[in-house]
Parts: sequence; C-alpha cells; structure tokens
Amino acid sequence: MIRGLLVIAALLGLWELYCVLSGVDQLVLPSPTDVGHALWTDRGILWSALLVTAGELLLGLSVALVVAIAAAIGIHLSRSLRNSVYPVLVASQTVPIPVIASLLVVWLGYDTGPKVVIVALVAFFPVVVGILDGLAGIDPELDLVARSFGAPRLRRFRLVEAPAALPGALTGLRIAVVISVIGAVFAEQAGGDSGLGFVIQQALPQLLTARAYAAVVVLSALALAAFLLLTAVQTRLLPWTRLRQSEQ
Repeated sequence: MIRGLLVIAALLGLWELYCVLSGVDQLVLPSPTDVGHALWTDRGILWSALLVTAGELLLGLSVALVVAIAAAIGIHLSRSLRNSVYPVLVASQTVPIPVIASLLVVWLGYDTGPKVVIVALVAFFPVVVGILDGLAGIDPELDLVARSFGAPRLRRFRLVEAPAALPGALTGLRIAVVISVIGAVFAEQAGGDSGLGFVIQQALPQLLTARAYAAVVVLSALALAAFLLLTAVQTRLLPWTRLRQSEQ
C-alpha cells in the first residue's frame, strides 16, 4: 500500500514538473495543482454527479450479476446452450459501446434505464466468464466423492460446483467494476443530464479542462474503492484465496 502511494506521488510530481517546465497550456493539460483546485472548488458539482454515477453502477452491476449467474448455470448444465449461446456472448463483446449507447437512448429515453443496461452489458461478460471458469475448474476428486455417495446432479452442483465458482465470480466482478465506469461514462455522454460522464462532456467545450480531469479522478477513485471493497469481501468470504496469492 505504501509503495503504491509512493508511485502515485512520484507520477504526480513528474506530471507537475512537466506542466511547469514545458509550458503546456493548462487548457490542454492542467497540472495536478489545477486539478486539485478544481476538486475543491467544484466539489458540489462533482459530489452530485458521483452519486448519480455510483447509483447507475450499483444497479447495473446487480443486474449483470443476476443475469450472469443464471446464464453461467444454464451454459454449465446444458451442452446445447454451451454450444449455441456462449459464442453469441463472445461475439456480443465486439459491438462498440457508443453504438449501443445511442441505440438504447433512442429505445429507452434519457432516464436511468439505458445507463443501467449499458453498465450491465459491460459488466456481464467478465462475470459470466469468471463463473464458468470456476465451474469448469472444480476438483475432480470432490466430484468423484459426491458421485460415489449417489448425490444427484443438482446436489453435486450445489455442494461442489457452486462453491468452487465463487472465487471466479468475485474475480470477474472486480474486473467488471473497473471497466463498468467506462460504460457509465459512454452512457451518460450519449444521452443524459447528470453524472460524471455528463460533467466531462460539458466541461471540455467550456474550456474547463481541470474540471474534466477532476471528474476523471473521481471516477477512478470510485472504481478503485469498489475494487478494494470487493477484494475485502473476497478475503472475508474466501480467506484461502489470499493465502494462495501470498504463497505465489
């Protein structure tokens, strides 16, 4: 943790030094000092926007988690679904988010709906892949023991396979949290009047570059806080995963 803070401090120092020595216009690249000033002076705007974006992320991630669990279970238990649906899921990730964002705004309007859907679409794939990898990576000996005791298929899934998929689900969710902020920004910029993405979109044409960078800092802090929270949850629920990481 301390080393990470030192790296961040060094990068900020280099950034500040470059802005001072190069003479770059602050409208093009504001210095960390300018961004910090914007974080303070625009704190009311940024806080209100943060609450909107955080709500969209929470709803979108919840929807993605529920749908990903259902899809992963169906794909895992049904070979026909695995052969027909899984390639479609992979292909869906090649569609550009801005295109989807504009289309969803046309369909669903300018309220929270399209933003939640976009966040869910972005978060869905890493979560479902993490769950499927966990289900596929169960210990064969545990499954053999369950079979030897005559456990039916659904009971084997509940007692053996589902617990094995939990680390993969949490790992996929941690990845999804980080990339979902990008989806939220695209959604807010495609159509909306609130959120950090909207603040960035409005600030740049008004030459308030420091405010735009401050909104990016807030976005990064939101993603980092959510990532660390999920890491703490995983450590709490699955302490043996932390032990394996420390041994590597």
